[in-house]
Amino acid sequence: MIGLIQRVTHANVEVANNRIAEIDQGILLLLGIEKADTEQNAKDLLKKIINFRIFEDKEQKMNLSLLDISGALLIVPQFTLPADTKKGTRPSFASAAPPELGIKLFDYFVVSANEQLQKVEIGKFGADMKVSLTNDGPVTFWIQK
Repeated sequence: MIGLIQRVTHANVEVANNRIAEIDQGILLLLGIEKADTEQNAKDLLKKIINFRIFEDKEQKMNLSLLDISGALLIVPQFTLPADTKKGTRPSFASAAPPELGIKLFDYFVVSANEQLQKVEIGKFGADMKVSLTNDGPVTFWIQK
């Protein structure tokens, strides 16, 4: 399971010109699910993300987590993250989870996040989404579990 996280001051998702999700200060998570992923991978990745210290304290050091600041989490399913780009000029999606597994683990991740955070918003699995954000820093990390 792959999480590309970005510290944001604002982010939103639109589908068919309708805004379906929006957050202010927090993390935009692009979530990639691979064939071998399990619910345990989802638990481990979520724990890492919500405790990852990427927000500044009073001394402008990255010492605070999403939990510490009571920030929001916007979770966007991202089928292209597991792509293999090592060969040629066309990505291979052979390692990406099939839709049934992807939906199951995405939903599990969202339910788990809602149990631990005050504000969780989500993109739409399988939809053509338009994602807008203001990356704060910029601060971006790739986390894989």
